[in-house]
Amino acid sequence: MTIPDRVAFTLFGKDIYWYGVLMAIGIILAVFFAIREEKRKKLPKDIIIDLCLVIIPCGVVGARLYYVLFHLDRYLQDPISILYIWEGGLAIYGAVIFGLLGAFVFARVRKVRFLRLADCIMPGLALAQAIGRWGNFFNQEAFGLPVTAKMIAQFPALQYFPLAVGIEGTHYFNDAVCTACATGANGVHLHLATFFYESAWCFIIFLVLWLCRKKFKHDGDMMLWYAGLYAFERMFVEGLRGDSLWLIAPNTVSWLSGGIRVSQLLSVVLVIAVLVFTLVRWNREKKLGYLIWPKPQPEPEAAVETEDSERGNGGGEAETAPQGTEEQEPAEPVETPEQDETAEDCSKEQQENKEGTEE
Repeated sequence: MTIPDRVAFTLFGKDIYWYGVLMAIGIILAVFFAIREEKRKKLPKDIIIDLCLVIIPCGVVGARLYYVLFHLDRYLQDPISILYIWEGGLAIYGAVIFGLLGAFVFARVRKVRFLRLADCIMPGLALAQAIGRWGNFFNQEAFGLPVTAKMIAQFPALQYFPLAVGIEGTHYFNDAVCTACATGANGVHLHLATFFYESAWCFIIFLVLWLCRKKFKHDGDMMLWYAGLYAFERMFVEGLRGDSLWLIAPNTVSWLSGGIRVSQLLSVVLVIAVLVFTLVRWNREKKLGYLIWPKPQPEPEAAVETEDSERGNGGGEAETAPQGTEEQEPAEPVETPEQDETAEDCSKEQQENKEGTEE
């Protein structure tokens, strides 16, 4: 199993790592798909570009802080290394949480509905994760449990990529030097390729959100589906990770020898919350017969037409004919039979009077 080079290319004497290249590609594609949604949802032009200038820095800072928080002892020994994000060490949950907080503040300032903005970025976010996970492959991180000789004997496919990934040299598993791994080609140690499992699942999430985006009825539905689908996957895959962030480390509490993984616990909470909210809302809407939580906002064009009609009908102002139409001439009165007899009598009297005058 060949181990890839972490350096993609060298520019002006500076090494450019695959981790950064893949992150940049993911961000560019995420912005592209978000702009497509901006047009469909009739949001103000270029508001997604302005939003990205806020949420991308917030996401990077949040991802790093989330990771550093659960490795605080290591980074306190060398605080400047906190800035070395190109070496890896970003947590996606931190990126999503801080990114959404930045988007919420942005929406309040720009007076745009937050849920509509959040929906725009969800498909691209899932795609960016699918691409970005391959940065973990080049950095040799986010790998899974050791693949042992016994496991390979039972499932021979586990010794091949993409089910397994090779890790070079001395490395750590659950904060201890890993010695349980089977040895693959070129002397690498085999682990479950959890980065690949998550990459594949995130790509599926992207396809689901993008292909079904026009079927969602509420603002915020895409964010809800993203949260539920991603948390469902992470709930299982995180249990296979070999470099998890721990809320309670293994063997530190007598009654909880397995410990508690931060991302796994958060994923379980998210899945339960999404399921409860979805079922309660569905039940309420079924009884009421209309959409709630949140109620859909009218499209901007429809809202303008409604305001115009209200001003025209309720303001007491006369409606003007649209430009480019000709004024219609008043219709000639239709004579009834009674009007015809009266006209004849009048003409006879006028004739008699005229004759008398001539006499």
